[in-house]
Amino acid sequence: MNQKTIKEFFDDNYNQFSKETVRAYSIALTQFFSHCEKPLNEVKAKDIRAWMASMTEEGLKPRSIQLKLVAVKSFYTYCLEENIVKQSPAKRVRSPQKEDSLPRYISRQQLALLREWTLDDVRERAIVEALYTTGVRISELLNIRLEDIKWESRQIWIRKSKNGHERFVSFTSACMVRMKAYLDTRTMESDYLFCNQRGQPLSQCLVQQRFREYSTALGFKVTPHTMRHTFATDLTIKGMEDVYLQDYLGHANLNSTSIYTRLRSVDQRREYDRYNS
Repeated sequence: MNQKTIKEFFDDNYNQFSKETVRAYSIALTQFFSHCEKPLNEVKAKDIRAWMASMTEEGLKPRSIQLKLVAVKSFYTYCLEENIVKQSPAKRVRSPQKEDSLPRYISRQQLALLREWTLDDVRERAIVEALYTTGVRISELLNIRLEDIKWESRQIWIRKSKNGHERFVSFTSACMVRMKAYLDTRTMESDYLFCNQRGQPLSQCLVQQRFREYSTALGFKVTPHTMRHTFATDLTIKGMEDVYLQDYLGHANLNSTSIYTRLRSVDQRREYDRYNS
C-alpha cells in the first residue's frame, strides 16, 4: 500500500514538483518507511519524531532533517486530501530548530594582513578601512557622496540603507587619512566617494571580485560583509551596548544586533576551554 500510494502521490503532482523535488521527496519517504516499517495509515506522530531523533544521532544537520520532514508532511497532506488517512500524523510534528548562523569575522591578525596587502593601492586600502571602521554595507559605501561626509566631526550620512532608514555613521582618524589620500590622487571628477573612470559609483561586482582575490592571496575568506561583521564584533567585545550598535549598523530589529553578543559568548567559551583543557 505504501509504495502504491507514494507512486500516486508523485504522479498526481507531476506538474507541481521539479525533478529535484521528486528526487529529494522520494529519498526522504523511502528512508522514513524503511525506518518506520508500518502501513502509512498506522503511522503515529511519535514514529516520525523517532525517525527525526535517529537522524540527529547520525549527525544530520537540522536543515537537512527539516527538508526531509517537509516531504513527509507533504505526502500526508496528499493522503488526507485523498481520504487515504483520517488525519495526518505529521501535522503536529515540529521542525527541528535551526542552528544559529553566527556571523563570520576576521581576527586582528588577519585584519592587519589585509591592510598590509592593500597598502600599495590607495583606493583599495581606503575601501578596506572604510568598510571596517564604519560597518556599512557595501551597497551603502558605494552610494556615499562627497557631500555626505562631515570631515570635521568624522561622520557620514547614509542616505540609502537596506530598510529605508537614514542614519549617520562615524569613522576614525586613520580612515580619514586613507580616504583623503585616495581623493588626492584621483584625477576624475565625481560626486561619489568611490568612483570608476567615468565618475560613476564603483560596481559591487568589482569590489566583490577584489575581495575574492584577497581571500585567495591571504589564505582566509574575507568579503565586504565580513568587514561589517568584524566591525560589529569588535565593538561588542569592547563593550558597546546593542542599542547603540543597532544604530550604527542600521538594523530595524534589535534581535539582528544581539547575535554579536551571542558570538562574544561563544568566543569567551572557546577561550575558557582552551586555557582549561
